[in-house]
Amino acid sequence: MVQEAPGYRKNVEYSVNGETIRSWLYLPENSNRPVPCIILSNGFGGTKDIILEQYARKFVEEGYAALALEYRHFGDSDGEPRLLYSSIKQLEDIKASVEFTRSREEIDPAKIFLWGTSAGGGYGINAAAEDHNICGIIAQCSAFDHKKDDKLVMKREGFSFLLKLIVHAQRDKGRSRFGLSPHMIPLVGAPGSTSFLNAPGALEGYSSLIHESSNFKNELCPRIMLMKQGESSITKAKDVQCPILLLVCEKDNLVAPDSHLKLVEIMKEKVKVVSYPIGHFDIYKGENFETAIRDQISFIKNIIYLKPGGTDNLLN
Repeated sequence: MVQEAPGYRKNVEYSVNGETIRSWLYLPENSNRPVPCIILSNGFGGTKDIILEQYARKFVEEGYAALALEYRHFGDSDGEPRLLYSSIKQLEDIKASVEFTRSREEIDPAKIFLWGTSAGGGYGINAAAEDHNICGIIAQCSAFDHKKDDKLVMKREGFSFLLKLIVHAQRDKGRSRFGLSPHMIPLVGAPGSTSFLNAPGALEGYSSLIHESSNFKNELCPRIMLMKQGESSITKAKDVQCPILLLVCEKDNLVAPDSHLKLVEIMKEKVKVVSYPIGHFDIYKGENFETAIRDQISFIKNIIYLKPGGTDNLLN
């Protein structure tokens, strides 16, 4: 059941290279001082109206602000063609969101947190590697070591699956050269289908998060297979100075179980890892969501109040 929009949610706009981003800003009521802000960025193909508000509500209850980012090319934001995934542009959207929140008098510019889930989990690392004023990063059920993740897919689907995607990508790219409408394929589908995500349970997992009034569309432009994407968060991790909380789903079959280990090796004491015995989509629902959000709030509180002792104490 979709909850009614809270009165403290505001529609906000800001732009990147002439394209307008239309996000939701959540501000705690009756606050008499600037507050910390958590910038929420969604996963692969996600729109702001799917899962982000349930996190924003929890953060506002703690007296924090939250920004639910709508990536360009998706949902209410500008960007043509529609449903074009670009990690380069989405990272630009994250940076623009940081600038926007810092410009608001209700928000403490020194206490900006970057929160990302699934495919959006690495953006916080890339952004914080360049912006050393970011206060902290939260990444849940995220992929970091793409070589390991690619091996997981190839082992399950085989090389023919990759060839199918490339054929669709070439068709889509060809249509774009002639100014024609994009050739789309499903973002998520049943096992064995020609879709970007077809792991067992992926279709059911996405479906459980979507409601009829959302802007989510189960399509993507396959030309992304031929596009340059952003730099891996693994290569940027050494430059990050703030703490990071990694929430790992032990039964995740969309992300390699040890995808985060190289990141931990690089960032060492800056990382706090919390593992849950659940699947990729379980962290968004029920008691699993409540447990994970409690861990996230503890992490934020302990950074804000500068609890000593490194990441070992960040959840205590």
